[in-house]
This record gives sequence, structure tokens and C-alpha cells, in this order.
Amino acid sequence: MVSNFRQKEILELARKTGKVTVDGLAEHYDVTVQTIRRDLAELSESGRLERVHGGAVVPSGVINIQYEERRQLNEQGKKAIGQRCAAEIPDGASVFMNIGTTTEAVARALLDHENLLVVTNNLNIANILAANHSCEIILAGGVLRRADGGIVGGLTVEMVKQFKFDYSVLGCSAIDGDGDLLDFDGQEVMVSSTAIKRSRKVMVAADHLKFLRKAPLTICSLSDVQMLFTDRALAPDLTDHCGGWGTQVVTV
Repeated sequence: MVSNFRQKEILELARKTGKVTVDGLAEHYDVTVQTIRRDLAELSESGRLERVHGGAVVPSGVINIQYEERRQLNEQGKKAIGQRCAAEIPDGASVFMNIGTTTEAVARALLDHENLLVVTNNLNIANILAANHSCEIILAGGVLRRADGGIVGGLTVEMVKQFKFDYSVLGCSAIDGDGDLLDFDGQEVMVSSTAIKRSRKVMVAADHLKFLRKAPLTICSLSDVQMLFTDRALAPDLTDHCGGWGTQVVTV
């Protein structure tokens, strides 16, 4: 296969799955690992992929990936996380849910729950849960971010402050090796941080790709979280830290 066509396919696969590996690509295309490393190096140099140990991921840093692309990353993993997280939320609970494609997966898994009160700053979650007629939905007011249907800003923070939630279900853009939850938008960070303070139990829904990414702003630490739902085992050091913090890690 001509290199530029192979690289285009590699890029599409990375956007779909979030990560590609050298060995997996070499086997798939029946070429040497050196050939794949050259492809990944060129894609990395052009900024289209970011090299990691053993492969490459969709790049991150100070600008987030487009929301529609994020929706397509690891869809099955997010679905499994959503179902497992939703199973921890009983009927009749009050829940805050923030912006994110994984929190949207949790919302889909809540469609059969009864008598929920859900407060969200995510238009997509409100639209998903509208199909659950026993769920009361409250949209936190504020500034609409058209790129992803998020509602952010000072007005949103003030509204969230009025509630005391049984649960907060939070997504994030990245999780650092030291356990810090990271994001790109300071206004969104303020909303999530406020929800954490107003919640009896904080649950984070984040697939394994979040541990490969970077973002510049800190939401909180996993030490502030009671449960983390993810789809692959954490690094040993972070697993030990979570044990010391009393953060329960649920791997689906």
C-alpha cells in the first residue's frame, strides 16, 4: 500500500479508537514495524498524531479534540463505563452531570431509572434524558458553548451552588499520572469544581484514553473522588495512590 494512503487509514483508525499500536498496525498491513514507525513519525511531525510508547494517539495539549471526533473515540468502552456507573445510582437520586461524551454514555444508561432529579450543564444530556419521562431535568443556565452543547460561566456556577446532590457524575479531558483530573476550559472547571463541593458522592467516568492525554487546567484530584469508572487497569503507582486515598477504582 502506498505510504500516504496507509497513513490516511492509520489516522482514521486512531480517530476511531483513540490509539494505534506499532505491532498491531504492522500485522494489519503486513509490513515491518520500521515502516509503521516511519508512518507514525511523519504523522507526528505534521501534528496529526502524538507518539506514545508502542504507538500513537490523537494529539492533545492546550486545545481539545473536536467534540464529534471525541464521540467516536472508544465508543464501546464508554458504553460499558456508562452502564457500570449508572448501576451505582439508585432510583430517586439527585445527580449532577457535566459536559463530556462519557457522561453522555452514563445518561443513556440511566434511561430506565425512575424518579431521578438530574441537573446538568450539558444540552446533550438533557436531550438524552428527555426520553425518560420519570426523570426531572434541570438545565443550569449560563453561556452556551456551541461546539459541544455545554453551558458554562458564572451563572452556571451560581445555579449549581443552590443544590446538594446525592451524586455527581463527572467527565474530564485528561487524567495526569499523579491523579489530577484536567480540562481545557476554565469556566467548565469552575462548574465541575462547584459540583464536587455540593455532592455527597463524586464519581468520575473516564476511559483509558484520558490517561494518555494532556490538558492545562486542574479540576481536582482523584483523592477528592469516591469512585472512578474506567475500562483498563491503572498504572501500578496510581492504583496504589487511589488505595491510599480511599478512591474505589471500578474497571469494566
